Amino acid sequence: MKTTRSNTILFITGAFVSHTTWNNWKLFFEEKGFTTLAPAWPFKDAPAEVLRNRHPDSDLATLRLAELVEYYVNIILKMPEEPILIGHSMGGLIVQLLLQRKFGVAGVAIHSVPPQGVFTFKWSFYKSAMGPLGLFTSVKQTYLMPFKQWQYAFTNNMPLQDQKNAYESYAVPESKLLIRDGLSDAAKIDFKKQHAPLLFIAGSTDHIMPASLNFSNYKKYKNKESVIDYMEFEGSNHFVLGQPTWKNEANFIACWLENKS
Repeated sequence: MKTTRSNTILFITGAFVSHTTWNNWKLFFEEKGFTTLAPAWPFKDAPAEVLRNRHPDSDLATLRLAELVEYYVNIILKMPEEPILIGHSMGGLIVQLLLQRKFGVAGVAIHSVPPQGVFTFKWSFYKSAMGPLGLFTSVKQTYLMPFKQWQYAFTNNMPLQDQKNAYESYAVPESKLLIRDGLSDAAKIDFKKQHAPLLFIAGSTDHIMPASLNFSNYKKYKNKESVIDYMEFEGSNHFVLGQPTWKNEANFIACWLENKS
């Protein structure tokens, strides 16, 4: 099942980061002739520093996964053509949920949060995720990833100054309720259902969403009439969108989209 050709890309941001992480990606794909959009999440349309200064943010703390999916549905319905969906982390899960509902002509899930029922025994996943889940803490307050955790979960194996620069530019607070919704029915995928072409991108050094977890996610899909592909990149951590090697992933995605249309 090939995709219908689209010249529009909707970039879907993940948790804990600003939508501006897509800026270079937008320029890259616009130079290839695409129209791109990377909207901020509700309550997060401000610079990262401003959002950190709002923490704890009682409005953002109310954001739920189902609400966020509907937010993107409403954006898609107003677009002039059905878009290609490219999402990172929680955005990758949202891509899966949208494709399941027949939104989008193709999807790319980059270092995706897994749907309900897909899990890993990797210790790095649990070490990275326990803080964001906020167990035994109030869900009325947002969670802001401390720099030390950012170093482990997002920017491991990067030079210290690059880690600091990335944190200052992109790290933002997040809703604990939304993160917990990733374990609920709101994150449920029917893996037997026909869907538009879907590509999973994983990174060999990602701590919070390890490559093995992405591969398990990919292998769950069972519809033989649907295109499903997987690619792992050596040396990519969870900050894949901003690593110096980000064009490796972007070029691969561009070629994959060309071949699937």
